Amino acid sequence: MTLCKASGKIIDIYFAFRINNSNFTRIKSKIQKQKMKKAFVLFTAILLSVFTACAQQPTIKKVSILGDSYSTFKGYIEPDVNEPWYPFEVKDKKGNYQNDVRSVEQTWWRVLLDSNKDKYVLEKNNSYSGATISCHGYQNEDYCYRSYNTRCVNLGNPDIILVFGATNDSWAGAKVGEYQYSNFTKKDLFQFRPALAQMLQNIKMYYPQAAIYFILNTDLRAEINESIYTLCKKYEVPVITLHDIDKQAGHPSIKGMKAIAQQVAAGIINQ
Repeated sequence: MTLCKASGKIIDIYFAFRINNSNFTRIKSKIQKQKMKKAFVLFTAILLSVFTACAQQPTIKKVSILGDSYSTFKGYIEPDVNEPWYPFEVKDKKGNYQNDVRSVEQTWWRVLLDSNKDKYVLEKNNSYSGATISCHGYQNEDYCYRSYNTRCVNLGNPDIILVFGATNDSWAGAKVGEYQYSNFTKKDLFQFRPALAQMLQNIKMYYPQAAIYFILNTDLRAEINESIYTLCKKYEVPVITLHDIDKQAGHPSIKGMKAIAQQVAAGIINQ
């Protein structure tokens, strides 16, 4: 083979290699693009499934309770210096407890939470036996230290606040006073209406993102009820009015606790 022919063969081989290599590069690039496309589709599908799962999963809301004896249970209220009423240890002549609520699981708020574990979790239960919204206590004592206005600043970081009060104001004979919305003095807070107005203002101010509900007990004085409806309407706080609550020693029994839990749950859902 002459040098020219050999050179020609080499040139032919070179160009054939370049053409084949170019084809290979194009094929390789096409394969890589297909792989990237499949990877993108897979990633998008995974991301979409994650977002769908998150959207379908219900948000657990934190619930705080501001209450009196109806919402207490020894060892389950904060701060622990608050006085509990439940479990009531007094027995009748036959040796039976005068109130049959014996465990925290039987309280209205635990029944509510345990029946709605996919919706609610307890943030804080700041309840105090004998507590009044006003500072007027039994035997005309100063109850400011346990009043709702004093305790409403200590409810944690709730999404929902359940205020269950006014029972002791009614029972202790607190004066309702006049409707008042500012410039409160300590003397004003010994009357129910000014005290309730300030409490609602304070809760709204300290927990602007929380949904607030007022739970109204049965068998309270008419002027107490009227005051609650009027002031809660003004401050846009829904009132859950209880009915047909079974009680023992003036406090909800097991049956009464279940009824409260059911009515509160319905009241929240219906708002």
